[in-house]
Amino acid sequence: MAAKKTTTAAAKKAPAAKKAPAAKKTAAAGGKRKPNAAFMKEMTPSAALAEIVGSKALPRTAVVSKIWEYIKKNNLQDPKNKRQINADDKLKPIFGGKKSVTMFELTALVNKNLS
Repeated sequence: MAAKKTTTAAAKKAPAAKKAPAAKKTAAAGGKRKPNAAFMKEMTPSAALAEIVGSKALPRTAVVSKIWEYIKKNNLQDPKNKRQINADDKLKPIFGGKKSVTMFELTALVNKNLS
C-alpha cells in the first residue's frame, strides 16, 4: 500500500512576505543619544556620602562612579563574589549599617543619601 500524501490549505499557500526590521531611530536620524535629564541633575550628597565623593553637588552618575573608584581603590569587593561589596567605616552609614551589600543595591542606597 502506498502512503497517501495529505496537503492542507496552509501548505498550499505561498509563504507570507517577511516584514523589514524597524530602523533604529537614533542611528537612522544620525543624532546622538540624549542623556536622561533626571540622571544629569546635580544633587547634594549627605554628610556621610560627602566623606567619599566630596561636598560639591554632582549628578547621580558621577556620584556612583566616584563610589566605585573608592571601592576599587580600597579593595572592598569580595574576592570570591565580585558582586558583593564589603563596607568599611566610611561606607557603613551609606549602606544603612550593613556589613556588605550587592552591587545591585548600591545605587538605591546611594540615592537615599542624595537630595
